[in-house]
Amino acid sequence: MLTLYDNWDSGNGYKVRLLFAHLALPHRVVDLDTDHGATRTPEFLGLNPNGKIPTVVLEDGRTLWESNAILSYFAEETPLLPSTRFARAKVLQWLFFEQYSHEPQVAVARYIRRHLPAGHPRYAELPARIEAGNKALGVIEQHLAGRDFMVGQAFSIADIALYAYTHVAADGGFDLSLFPAIQAWCGRIAGLPGHVPMLKGPPGAG
Repeated sequence: MLTLYDNWDSGNGYKVRLLFAHLALPHRVVDLDTDHGATRTPEFLGLNPNGKIPTVVLEDGRTLWESNAILSYFAEETPLLPSTRFARAKVLQWLFFEQYSHEPQVAVARYIRRHLPAGHPRYAELPARIEAGNKALGVIEQHLAGRDFMVGQAFSIADIALYAYTHVAADGGFDLSLFPAIQAWCGRIAGLPGHVPMLKGPPGAG
């Protein structure tokens, strides 16, 4: 069985959980406390020398890390990755955009506000992160005007990659009411068969 090393509050981990739900892929989850060094142990670094989640161990023992690489691997030959050359390149375009322009702003602002104590020096980053994140969200907003999904007419891993941190962007101080096309898109994704929500707390808590 597939093993997903994850953290319940990670949008990057949620991407993989959401993909696995849509593909109905059986797997087990190992939830790691990333705030207290659980990904820096010798055992975990043996799986992923970069010391980050998500990391997937395949049935044959091979490992795969980096969330969008994991999405691309498991979406191969499924409806979540287009078969035509140009459409596949458009999916990759949005995966690269998510990691270069979107995640470093939206996800990092969320991390600072949710995982660091008030008054931490990194709070000084927030105005710049929010400004740059709003620019990235504006690109998505403009693209989604008049369309249902990020690439073509179908839900794909481009949507999964961008939805993960976008739908919880308010946690980082972003005002999604400024982006009505994004709000509508988030609602469409949440309403798809097979959708699973992001976890509200550690597995088994409460």
